[in-house]
Amino acid sequence: MRLAALPLLLAPLFIVSQSQAATTLSVCTEASPEGFDVVQYNSLTTTNASADVLMNRLVDFDAASGKVIPSLADNWEVSPNGLIYTFKLHPNVKFHRTAYFSPSRTLTAEDVRFSFERMLDPASPWHKVAQSGFPHAQSMQLPALINKIDALDPLTVRFTLNHADSTFLATLSMGFASIYPAEYADKLLKAGTPEKLNSQPIGTGPFVFGRFQKDAAIRYKANPEYFAGKPAVDNLIFAITPDANVRLQKLRRNECQIALSPKPMDIGIAQQDAALKVEQAPAFMTAFVAINSQHPPLDKPQVRQAINLAFDKASYVKAVFEDTAEPATGPYPPNTWSYAKELPGYPHDVAKAKALLVQAGFKDGFKTTIWTRPSGSLLNPNPSLGAQLLQADLAKIGIQAQIRVIEWGELIRRAKAGEHDLLFMGWAGDNGDPDNFLTPQFSCAAVKSGTNFARYCDPALDKLISAGKTTSEQGVRSKLYQQAQAQIQQQALWLPLAHPTAFVLARKNVQGYQVSPFGRQDYSKVSVKP
Repeated sequence: MRLAALPLLLAPLFIVSQSQAATTLSVCTEASPEGFDVVQYNSLTTTNASADVLMNRLVDFDAASGKVIPSLADNWEVSPNGLIYTFKLHPNVKFHRTAYFSPSRTLTAEDVRFSFERMLDPASPWHKVAQSGFPHAQSMQLPALINKIDALDPLTVRFTLNHADSTFLATLSMGFASIYPAEYADKLLKAGTPEKLNSQPIGTGPFVFGRFQKDAAIRYKANPEYFAGKPAVDNLIFAITPDANVRLQKLRRNECQIALSPKPMDIGIAQQDAALKVEQAPAFMTAFVAINSQHPPLDKPQVRQAINLAFDKASYVKAVFEDTAEPATGPYPPNTWSYAKELPGYPHDVAKAKALLVQAGFKDGFKTTIWTRPSGSLLNPNPSLGAQLLQADLAKIGIQAQIRVIEWGELIRRAKAGEHDLLFMGWAGDNGDPDNFLTPQFSCAAVKSGTNFARYCDPALDKLISAGKTTSEQGVRSKLYQQAQAQIQQQALWLPLAHPTAFVLARKNVQGYQVSPFGRQDYSKVSVKP
């Protein structure tokens, strides 16, 4: 009798142990990050793998309300002249504790000062360490904007600007503005291993770095001391899966619970699968082909205009995005305030394109190259097909373009150095401010930092972009930005392609996940139900 009753007695204990078992969220992503020291890089893939899970910023940008909200800073004050920003930090915020670092103190204003001064001060030993430089800080012109940073007390930090900038607060929500521990940085410098800040990151974020296998996986553990509350899952895995078809297969086999950057075809398949769901949001993004204006004959406006006219954009969007995006006419998504809707873009006109090449002195055409990535992404679902369509359309006007498929990390690195001719690329705004497209992509400072893939520097355009940041009056800013859009279009610096819808595929038992229009990823409140 006792033996027969034993399974009944053990059953409740087994149920309890199951409920207490560690939960894991596996996310199928499309590429490896360039590194984990996010200030050195500008790709969204790197931001997702570092800033979004490991780090925090002073403030965040809430897409739903369109407002800057507190994060590491509980509140802030701005002086009437717009030159002084004073932030009060959240108390008792703890840095990650790992096998390679044990913090002796909580977050202070000194950490904030260090995190920015290493990007701003050429005399900082950390300024020399960053092999990739600081592309966002440089393109956003922070060294010229920020006069000084003072730690007034352990929980109060003050930024003094050289001139008012209406975009400054929103800029602090970008991934590169993440806060690092000065104590850890000092330890690495003394040990002569500063490069470990990139390979063994430490932050305050919801997850703690575990292990990275390039082109395979990144493993994280939940931060039990996270100031905003421990995440709902115990383990987070990024399963790096370049092929979208394989991402979908892994999702259907429950090897991943979330799959990013699905192909348009896969969205329909997921909608028919009872175990899956499709999450979506209008993306604050633009897919484009950057035309390197420093490479002859692409330095001639007529040539760049001819490329725009030669391309059958409607056919491209239908074939590559399969009706999940709308054609782009300029850098801004249509839902951006200051969007210049009166600028119609370039129609598909092969005859006019040929005429412009003749005017430019290239009646017999010329040779060039098209650079693209090997694997699909939200902003480029089918890189091979897209490049072939562009190649075929350019051939019709005598431009012979060779397609070069380059691994994502190398593509970004070489494109930032300006080695490309025509480059399939995309840009995701980090907040709703239109300057988040203009300054990083079209300013002279961004040519030096590498994020200006058109490699175009013009004093008149630069003046318009800078003037738009000196006032908070949206009407005034809109007029300046509309003038900037007109110049960008007239110069044909991009071949604008599409504004996609951001889709993410997930298992039905995934709860708490929301698609960001900016492509950012927040897994801190995501749970996986049994």
